[in-house]
Amino acid sequence: MHKTLDPYFAGLMLCIIYVRNAVRYMSHYGYARVSTDGESLTAQLAELKAAQCEKIFQEKISGARSDRKQLARLMSVLSKGDVLIVTRLDRLARSTRDLLNLLGTIAEKGAGFKSLRDTWADTTTAHGRLMLTVLGGLAEFERELIRKRTGEGRERAKARGVVLGRKPKLTGHQRREAIARREAGEVLTDIARSYNVSHSTISRLS
Repeated sequence: MHKTLDPYFAGLMLCIIYVRNAVRYMSHYGYARVSTDGESLTAQLAELKAAQCEKIFQEKISGARSDRKQLARLMSVLSKGDVLIVTRLDRLARSTRDLLNLLGTIAEKGAGFKSLRDTWADTTTAHGRLMLTVLGGLAEFERELIRKRTGEGRERAKARGVVLGRKPKLTGHQRREAIARREAGEVLTDIARSYNVSHSTISRLS
């Protein structure tokens, strides 16, 4: 004789199975990096393995390089529900802007990010997402301050009579002299050679 399952119990069991399957298919990818061949990846690999990373992408290359092939491979396989794990933030990025750009790409894929040593940098938790949002706001505030200070510096320089931009290739006297020679019919290349500039520079003088 078969027992009829309580609907609540059956629904609960289905939820448990769903959660188990969701966890089972969610991949944890590690990324380990050192800058030179003389450095060792051993410590990072041990930490990432302890964090239950199923696959670890590793490379020996400067973090300032944009052509990190293993990082590119990792980003290409990252999908919704996956988590990218590093031991420290500086293993992934060398600047706040670089970090935020990478985190933006990870978020667009529906994946998470976690730094083992920087425990606040964890987009799999509400607290971590809040902290990284604050970091993004601070970075934007810093960029705005830099733009403002640069603009103010230019205005002060102009007020002092400083000429901004590239230094002219010819002085005022040379310009007038070159124009007179050109109008007299002298060959442009000969005029240009005497001032160590290109003939196109001479042709554009007015």
